[in-house]
Amino acid sequence: MVDDTAVPVVEIYTDGACSGNPGPGGWGAVLSYGAHVKELRGGDGPSTTNNRMEMMAAIQALESLTRPSKVRLHTDSTYLRSGITSWVAGWQRNGWLTKARQPVKNADLWLRLTAAIEPHEVEWLWVKGHAGDPGNERADALAGLGLAEARQDRVDSPPSTATSMLAAGPERSR
Repeated sequence: MVDDTAVPVVEIYTDGACSGNPGPGGWGAVLSYGAHVKELRGGDGPSTTNNRMEMMAAIQALESLTRPSKVRLHTDSTYLRSGITSWVAGWQRNGWLTKARQPVKNADLWLRLTAAIEPHEVEWLWVKGHAGDPGNERADALAGLGLAEARQDRVDSPPSTATSMLAAGPERSR
């Protein structure tokens, strides 16, 4: 667990995008910690879903942290937030089956997400999408760039430069 005397909270904004559902998709994340900001993006194609891209944004952001942290993760995805805060415990108890005894959709990513949050103390916050929240808007723009890359479109801006976050602390053991 995270030491409460640790330095400030890592703020993370995530978003996913998909052209068609399924179709090519992209994800983006903005992490801020003190004066440090790190932007991440990626994509998948030709056949993914918006929910998978929302999940990948959170997974990639959490996996990029180098030590156990207090995290405030902002998402506009009720699927992601409800899944991790309400549904996943029941799915785990049921052997990754729904109440209807059907396989859980995206179980591979739910497993990866539960592993990614393990060393952290994560507060899951919902933010309304496309409502002017700067962190959400930037994550959305990064997801759009990831989508464009997944489509193999030309992207005018260079890839994001990742600044070293939490570099002063010990590396997280894997």
